[in-house]
Amino acid sequence: MNTTLRNILAVVVGLSIGSVVNGLIINLSGSIIPLPEGADVTTEAGLKASMHLFTPIHFLMPFLAHALGTFVGALLAARIAVTHQMKLAIVIGAVFLLGGALMVVTVPSPFWFNALDLVVAYLPMSYLAAKLVLRKSN
Repeated sequence: MNTTLRNILAVVVGLSIGSVVNGLIINLSGSIIPLPEGADVTTEAGLKASMHLFTPIHFLMPFLAHALGTFVGALLAARIAVTHQMKLAIVIGAVFLLGGALMVVTVPSPFWFNALDLVVAYLPMSYLAAKLVLRKSN
């Protein structure tokens, strides 16, 4: 397969599978850490209205979803890519970071969570994933 096509496929697969991992963790989170009493997260308006009920433990699963989704997506992109593995993994992290920034603007959440999420869950995870792939290939 052509190098350019394979690198494009790496990004598409990384974004797709990373999104699936993120979504699965978010969907399972309520059964792992029950929602606060009276919280309605079925709609964006309900989530906004319920945010004051959430405690720090309720932010664990969204953080893990963002971090692991990015990590898995970047890992796959770096493994599939023929060249520029680090750059393509960082592209995955940057796209997910953009999504995370959009969520910060859209869904009110505590500053500490927004800062932690935006600083740790995206670019560092994509960098770590690429480093693991590059270490194995050497």
